[in-house]
Amino acid sequence: MAHDGTSGRRAALFDVDGTLMDTVQLHTVAWWEALRQSGRTVAMTDIQRAVGMGSDHLLDALAGEDRDRAGDTALTSAHDALYAQFWSRLAPLEGAADLLRACAGRGLRVVLASSASGKEADVMLQALGAGDAVDAVTTADDVDSSKPAPDIVHQALDRAGVPPGRAVFVGDAVWDLESARKAGVTGLGVLTGGGYSREELLAAGAARVYRSPADLLVHLDGSPLGRLTARD
Repeated sequence: MAHDGTSGRRAALFDVDGTLMDTVQLHTVAWWEALRQSGRTVAMTDIQRAVGMGSDHLLDALAGEDRDRAGDTALTSAHDALYAQFWSRLAPLEGAADLLRACAGRGLRVVLASSASGKEADVMLQALGAGDAVDAVTTADDVDSSKPAPDIVHQALDRAGVPPGRAVFVGDAVWDLESARKAGVTGLGVLTGGGYSREELLAAGAARVYRSPADLLVHLDGSPLGRLTARD
């Protein structure tokens, strides 16, 4: 797993939901039902585009910043309970595990940076089936401010032991790319989250956008991730 030494260390940082795991639609359904139970009707398309933010920012976007925040804990708990029903059936996206192993095989430290809770991230890591390639995991539990704030990316850099210029972050949502940009890290986009177009991800700061983890894996050598290993 972890690599010895820090000299010349470089890192591949990855969002998880929608980037490595096919879970965005499951979160969408869970948030839709949680909001419905609280008396709110929110379009699923709006929810899908908000997935990837921390729950506080997501609720600002979907339930309004002027809401009674006393109900946020109940809303989040309802989502978590609904989403947990899918845990035994979570599936990685095609090529995701192989992509992580390819990065690790090139000497990159692999760190997962997710807006999920620690327990949820543990479940996804197990379902991903590539724990042998992952050096560290950072979650919403580890930071004060969630995506699109850069805190999770900063924490991932700390876990990897690298400066921003020696890392690349891969995500599926504009929130991921905004977090990476604010942290000074090169960002790459994938379209597997389904909520954002190639043009939107590029506008948010992605250096390049790929169809999927499998597509990035095919083009890894010529990508900013692949070129990390060629830097002095």
